[in-house]
Amino acid sequence: MNATIRRWFASAAAMRRVLTTFGPYVGAGVKVTHIADDFASATVEMRQHWYNTNYVGTHFGGSLYSMVDPMYMLLLMRRLGNDYIVWDKSASIEFIRPGKGKVTARFELTDERVEEIRTATVGGEKMLPEWDVDIVDESGETVARVHKVLYVRRKQR
Repeated sequence: MNATIRRWFASAAAMRRVLTTFGPYVGAGVKVTHIADDFASATVEMRQHWYNTNYVGTHFGGSLYSMVDPMYMLLLMRRLGNDYIVWDKSASIEFIRPGKGKVTARFELTDERVEEIRTATVGGEKMLPEWDVDIVDESGETVARVHKVLYVRRKQR
């Protein structure tokens, strides 16, 4: 992580503020409402507006995906520290039901999962950890499920 980004994301509160004012998130109507102080979890919400509604009156699929796009990468970068390379490798989204109103995605990055990644990459090997995250509506019904794959490798010393 370069020095400027490290400063912007120096704390969970700072990361939340930066992401909430990040152009693509503002344009999609996405708000980061919570990031845990230890970067182990986050919550992202998006209310439906005219600018994130599609032709048939539901949430635009691209906006739904944008809600979750950077979160696991950013959380994992902070949890692992500067000795690791973390990139988004791939993603897919399955639209399950029409999304209307406020939708929410919650991210969890457990200590066990972080330790599993550290152990698998200790010798400089790459790992491709995967996560699924559900985007749910106000009644708790799943609107979409996003499958994320990251690329993680410990930097050469």
